[in-house]
Amino acid sequence: MESRINPMGNEIGAAWAKHIISSNKIIAGSTLPKAVQELVKIRASQINGCGGCLDMHTKDAAAAGESALRINLVGAWRETTVYTEAERAALELTDQGTRLADSSGVTDEAWANAEKHFDEDQLMALVGLICLINAFNRLNVITRTPGGEYQPGQYA
Repeated sequence: MESRINPMGNEIGAAWAKHIISSNKIIAGSTLPKAVQELVKIRASQINGCGGCLDMHTKDAAAAGESALRINLVGAWRETTVYTEAERAALELTDQGTRLADSSGVTDEAWANAEKHFDEDQLMALVGLICLINAFNRLNVITRTPGGEYQPGQYA
């Protein structure tokens, strides 16, 4: 697959990316568990078919110590036993928040379940993260940014 345009090689793209990347620092520095953050990024990227983001976030998760089993099973999280109830609540919110056009949005049940496991600041970080990874997924899918070349920590 060949990229249509290199967002980082374009003045507007690079400036936009700089701002959106800086918003991730707020989420990364929050009390939302790091494992949840990586699982959410992987799951949304699977749904959106974003090879570039899947390449990055699966490798970053592995480099951070996440098991291959848990990384590999994210796509079938409902049918597995390897995720905590909190992680499952975050993954459900991710699924519903990513597939907005497929339903009437996020259900009250999914939100209430997430509230059981995360405080208000963590919930806001989770919502922000779902929005952020969906924006990155769309950027990479529209521009056809391929996966496969990312090295863990490359953009740190």
